[in-house]
Amino acid sequence: MTQIIIDHNPSEEKLNELGVRSWNTWDCAPSKFPLDFTATEKAYVLEGEFKVTPAGGETVTIKAGDYVEFPKGLKSQWEVVKQLKKHYKHF
Repeated sequence: MTQIIIDHNPSEEKLNELGVRSWNTWDCAPSKFPLDFTATEKAYVLEGEFKVTPAGGETVTIKAGDYVEFPKGLKSQWEVVKQLKKHYKHF
C-alpha cells in the first residue's frame, strides 16, 4: 500500500519550489468523514490539526506547518480536531 508522506518541517525553499502559496485553499471545521483520493493530493497545512486513518493502516496526525502527500487511490477516514486551513493541489 502506498504511504502518506509527511514533512513536518519543510524548508521555505521547498515550499517556494513547489509554489504552494499559489495553490487553492480549503477550510474545514472540526468533523469526521471518509475521504477517498481519486488523484494524488499535495498539501501544506496553514492552520489546525487533523488525523487521517488509511484503510488498513495506522492513524497519522497532521498539524499546521506540515507538508503532506496523499496518494491516488487512498481510502481514508478523517478527523479534523482543530479548524483546518490548507493549501492543496491535485496531480
